[in-house]
Order: sequence, then C-alpha cells, then structure tokens
Amino acid sequence: MRAWPTLDELDRRIIVALQQDGRASWTSIAEVCQSSVPTVARRAQQLIDEGVVRISVMPELGSSGPVESFIVRLGCRPGSQLDVAAALVQREEVRFLAVVTGPDDLVFELVVPKGASSYPRMIKEMQTIDGVQRWHSDLLLHVYKVAHDWSKQLLGDQGNDVPPREPADCQPSHLDSTDRQIIAELRDDGRAGFKVIAERLGLNESTVRRRFDRLQENGCVTVLTLIPAAALGLESETLMTVQVKPGAIGLVAAELARHRAVRYLAATLDGNALLCEVIATSTQSLFEFITTVLAKLDGVLGWSASMELLFLKRGFVETPWWRDQTDLVEPG
Repeated sequence: MRAWPTLDELDRRIIVALQQDGRASWTSIAEVCQSSVPTVARRAQQLIDEGVVRISVMPELGSSGPVESFIVRLGCRPGSQLDVAAALVQREEVRFLAVVTGPDDLVFELVVPKGASSYPRMIKEMQTIDGVQRWHSDLLLHVYKVAHDWSKQLLGDQGNDVPPREPADCQPSHLDSTDRQIIAELRDDGRAGFKVIAERLGLNESTVRRRFDRLQENGCVTVLTLIPAAALGLESETLMTVQVKPGAIGLVAAELARHRAVRYLAATLDGNALLCEVIATSTQSLFEFITTVLAKLDGVLGWSASMELLFLKRGFVETPWWRDQTDLVEPG
C-alpha cells in the first residue's frame, strides 16, 4: 500500500498553480509561488515523477461527434471489485471510475456515440465481466458543472462565489487530423513542449502553438491535472444523488454549483435527481455542507450518498497511483 510523500507549502502552491493551468510556464508558476524558477521546476517535476501529479490534455466531449453519457452503478461478487475495476479501466468509453461504499461497489461514467449500434454489444461485454452481479445505468441529461480546481480548499479559502463552468460546445468541425495528432501527443505528457511535438509531427513550432491555442479558445481541449485528494489532506470525496421537487432542478442546481465543495453536478433521467460529487477537507466539513447547505435548500427532498474510496479514472485518464494503492499488478 502506497504512502504519500509529505507535501510542504511550496508543493501545495505548485499543485494549485498546475490545477489552474497544467501547461503554465515554470516562470509564471514561480512568480505565483514566490520562489525561484529552478526550485519550482525541480519540485514540480519530482511530484510528476513520483506519480503524485499527472497532467494530460484531452479532447472535450463532442469533438468526435454527439455523445450520450450514462452513470453506471455495479454490484460485484465479494472480493472481485478490484478485478472488475481493472477490466473497466481499460475501456476507452469509461470516463470516470471509482470504488465506493454503500449498496454499490463501483460507479463509472460511460460515454457512447449517440445512436451507436454497438451500444448493446458494449453493455453486454461489460455486464459479462467476471465478478459483475448487478448493473444499474441512468442517463445524464445535462451537466451543470465540472471543476478540477481545488485551490481555495488548499489555500484555506472556503468562499462560495464560484461561477459554474459548463462543458464547452465543441464540434467535430472544430478539429482536423493535425489537431487530433497534437492532442494525442499531449495525452500522456500534458506538459510536452510545442517544439518537441512539432519535431515529432514534422510541423513548425509556431504552427503547433497556434493550433493548440485555437483548440483552447474553442473549448475543444481540457488540460487535466490529476492529484489524489488524500495526498493533499482532503479526506472526503463523496458521490451524492439529490432528489429534487419537480420543477426545482434548475434552481437547486444553480445554488449547488456555486459551492467550491461541489466538483461535479449533473441532472439524471431517473428520479428527478441531481448527481453531485462533493470534495471536502474532512468528514466534519462534509457534515457542515450537508446540514448547512444541502438540507436547507428549497426544493431538495432528500439524498443518498457513497464515499469514493479509490478513483481509477477521471476525464478518460487513468490515475497513475491506483495500482500502487491496491498492490494490483498491471496486466501484461
């Protein structure tokens, strides 16, 4: 079982800067952290090499055509949860995957092309994974918020004045084959230099830079900085299903989206409900969120919740630390 390295204040500030912009220059990060460029570059690279931080560039949903997203909850045969998770993490259609507490063993998000004829086959393949005993899927109707920036929690500011960021409307016409090659080069190393990528693809550095900037401006790429919450002292990651009065979903979602503790928020088809992922510094802060925010929201009828014990994938990117945490050897 992996023990996380002790992170000091500089490490935490570097992580905050990388969450805000995973491709920010070491010079700009050093300015924010009030440290020297060599020190920041060395410390940040160490965090990446140790697997505490992974930076990846991924295309936004819709960049390859219209898609549908489903939240899937699995019950597994006792003792098989991690084996099932290891099989699911290899599936490119799986965007998010976590081991959870409660009546379900695993929760994941499945993204498929709209009207895909292969969808029934895909479901059958996953349902027949050895160890799967129960399957429940629900369509995600609308995503209100996706957030990867924990900076306020990390720096001690728990303010709630956060404008929610809804996913961008990226279309296949916004990208060509060269754009997709550039993104592919940045998937495993989100900080790869434009010069290095240009040399690999036989392009000019300025061309790669210009294309990447355009992709960002059009909302067609996400620079994803993955960090284990436990390494930062954020003890509680929770998936909540919030039941809402008919007609109140928009109002409740708008209020919940303002809170920094809410990392993900979406409306589901079943039960007139909201799927809400909450990250908190402690169980006590989670309790305070539930009792002072959620319980007092007009329109909320109730909720159910599961703790995320281990997340294996986020934003289609496999986390670099989950196998070390479980001592599960990578196949092959």
